[in-house]
Amino acid sequence: MNEVIRAEGLVKHYGEVKALDGLDLNVPQGTVLGLLGPNGAGKTTAVRILTTLLEPDEGRAWVAGIDVTEHPNEVRSRIGLSGQYAAVDEYLTGFENLYMFGKLYRLGRPKARKRARELLEIFDLAEAADRPVKTYSGGMRRRLDLAGALVANPTVLFLDEPTTGLDPRSRADMWEVIRGMVRAGTTLLLTTQYLEEADRLANEIVVIDHGKAIAQGTADQLKSQIGGERVELIIASSDDLARARETLTFFAVGEIVVDEQTRMLTTPVSGGSGVLAEVLRGLDSNSIGVLDVGLRRPTLDDVFLTLTGRAAEENEATETKLKETA
Repeated sequence: MNEVIRAEGLVKHYGEVKALDGLDLNVPQGTVLGLLGPNGAGKTTAVRILTTLLEPDEGRAWVAGIDVTEHPNEVRSRIGLSGQYAAVDEYLTGFENLYMFGKLYRLGRPKARKRARELLEIFDLAEAADRPVKTYSGGMRRRLDLAGALVANPTVLFLDEPTTGLDPRSRADMWEVIRGMVRAGTTLLLTTQYLEEADRLANEIVVIDHGKAIAQGTADQLKSQIGGERVELIIASSDDLARARETLTFFAVGEIVVDEQTRMLTTPVSGGSGVLAEVLRGLDSNSIGVLDVGLRRPTLDDVFLTLTGRAAEENEATETKLKETA
């Protein structure tokens, strides 16, 4: 299978901050690569280099077989990009935005009008086509922004956190649109902090941290790397957190994660339902009340926490500081 997106040893500095530190990526034709990482890990910097908005300090990258540094204009003619924030003019109508994009891509007026109307239908925006975008909901703006990235029928699409800020229903609608594009043959690189999004959409996932790839594989392969099952329980009283954690140490085969706010404890175990019964007996013998308990397989959240030492949506302060530099 041909590699449509390829990066070798990408390095990028912002002053003393090394946003990328030798990043390698490969995305075969007609597949989706999910790029995961904490805020400031280098996801957006990688997208900006691959879409010719930045030049790397070291390393090389190719999109559709074209060197992004040597022939940026040729790369731009073959790609679509939708960033973290909708890049549409709120004072224009939905149709006017897409028509303007078509003219910028030099489609010609008749073709630009036709393409704008087609995309408005595809993205369920036809009824709002002639309304100013400032009257659109957040989900409608995101759909219009994604439509704008598709005006020139790109074969390669980059989506940088495309569903940030959307409600669950709007996010699910956007996933269906993305699936349709991939079924039609689009090659996609997707950055996201929503691990469920990567789990559902990506053929392969690369986890990056501090500008380096620290794990790569399918969602199932990454989950199998950390192995085992998880006991997850919510206790009735915060006063019992310490004793509950001590009880779990007799059964845990890895780190015990305690969320004081929700009174939830999670830990990897081995032994299936049998060990779950033993955990409950241990808690009962120590008079620790339990509101909810379950045994589950690892999720991408577990993978992310194990690999990076932090949850996917932590460090909002870091995001504010580094969003523009990573």
